[in-house]
Amino acid sequence: MPAALADQVTVLGIQNARFWPDTQGAALAREGAQAFQRERAAADNPVGRLRPANFLAISGGGDDGAFGAGLLCGWADTGKMPSFKLVTGVSTGAMIAPFVFLEGAYKDRLRTLYTTIKPDNILETRGLYGALFGDALADTTPLFQLISRYVDEQMLADIAREYAKGRLLLIGTTSLDEQRPIIWNIGAIAATGRREALELVRKIVLASAAIPGAFPPVMIEVEAGGRRYQEMNVDGGAVVQTFLYPPDIGLRVNLHSGKYARERHAYIVRNGRLDPDWASVDRRFLTIVGRAIATMIHYSGYNDILRIYATTKRDGVDYSLAYIEEDFPNTKHENFDPGYLRALFDYGYAKGNRGSPWHKAPPLLETKSA
Repeated sequence: MPAALADQVTVLGIQNARFWPDTQGAALAREGAQAFQRERAAADNPVGRLRPANFLAISGGGDDGAFGAGLLCGWADTGKMPSFKLVTGVSTGAMIAPFVFLEGAYKDRLRTLYTTIKPDNILETRGLYGALFGDALADTTPLFQLISRYVDEQMLADIAREYAKGRLLLIGTTSLDEQRPIIWNIGAIAATGRREALELVRKIVLASAAIPGAFPPVMIEVEAGGRRYQEMNVDGGAVVQTFLYPPDIGLRVNLHSGKYARERHAYIVRNGRLDPDWASVDRRFLTIVGRAIATMIHYSGYNDILRIYATTKRDGVDYSLAYIEEDFPNTKHENFDPGYLRALFDYGYAKGNRGSPWHKAPPLLETKSA
C-alpha cells in the first residue's frame, strides 16, 4: 500500500474498524462521542448523570499474561469487579481483553486458557532454517487454532451486543509497512454481522501477539484508493506495551466539565515486572543483543505506564496499577512452561481476590504521591 493512501485505509468497508492513533485522533474522539451517545440511549435514566466509567488496559508480556488472567479472574470472583466502559489489549493482553470485556461465563474460559496452555499450543519451531530463509523462527498455526477455538461466532455476537450499549473493545497491532501503531475497533467489526468479521478478529488477535522475528507477521487485506492491499501486521508491543487512549483525546474533548464530565477510573495491568532483572551477561554477540532487546522492552513497558499516569492525571481520571511484584520469585523457565504459568496465575488470582494489587502511581512516583 502506498504511503500516500494510508489515511484512506478501510477493512471490509468498515469506516471505523481501525485508526492510526498518531494522525486520526479526531476520528477516535468521534468514535468515543458516538459510544457516549449509545451508552446514554441504553441507560436506565438517559437524561441523568451517567454512572462512573471504568477503563481497563492490559499489557503485553508473553507468558506473563498468566498474571493478568489470574488477577482478573480473582477480582471477578469477589463480585466486586466493575463492568468496563473501555477495555484495551496488546499482545497477550489482546488475548485476555475479550474475555474480560464480556465478563460472566467468559471468566471461566479465560481461567482454562491460561492454566492449561502448553508450548505446543502456541508454536511449532522452524529453527535456523526459518530464520535464514523464512519470516520467523516459529510457525504460529497452533496459536491461531487456539484463538479460533475461543473467538467464535457467539463471542463476536456478544461483543456486538455490548458495543451497542456504548462499550468499546480496542486491540493494538503494529503495521510494519507503515511503521505505525494501529488501534482496532473490535466492537465495530463485530457489529457489522458480516461473515468475514470473525476471521478478521481472529487475525487481529493473532497479529497483536506476533512477536517480530519469533512469530510470522499476519497479512491483513485492506482497501485504499479503490484497490486491495496486503498489510503486514505484528505485535502491538513493537510500538507500545500498553495503551489506554491516545493522549490527545483529552485535548480534543473537555472531560472535566460539560456533557462528557463524569467520574472515571483507569485500571492498568502490567503483565511483567518493573524491577530490573540482574544477570551476568556473557560477552557473546547473541547474548548481548538478546539482553539489550529485553532491556528495551522492559523500559518501553515502564515508560508506557508513566505516560498513562501523566495522561490520567491531566484528564482527572483515577489511576490504579497492578504488576508482578518482587514477592513473586523471579525464576528462569522455558517459555510457556505449565508450572510457571500455573504459579503465576495463582499469584495473580490471590492478589485480585484479596483486592490488594492496586498501586495509585508507578513505583518511581509512588512514594512522592503518597
